[in-house]
Amino acid sequence: MESLERRIREIEKDEIIHALKECNFVRAKAARTLGITARMIGYRIKKYGLRIMEVGSVEDSDADQYGHQQ
Repeated sequence: MESLERRIREIEKDEIIHALKECNFVRAKAARTLGITARMIGYRIKKYGLRIMEVGSVEDSDADQYGHQQ
């Protein structure tokens, strides 16, 4: 069974990805959609190792900062 902390991280990451896609990868707009600041979404994008590709998609890094495979 997954830890609650890990599941919460996965849910948050998925919601950020969904908001970015819905807002055409405009971080400020995605942040407003999520009810957070643009600075916070930037921090969380970095935290989860998300890379916004120029072709309009989101790519995960190989592992998050905790060393977990994604």
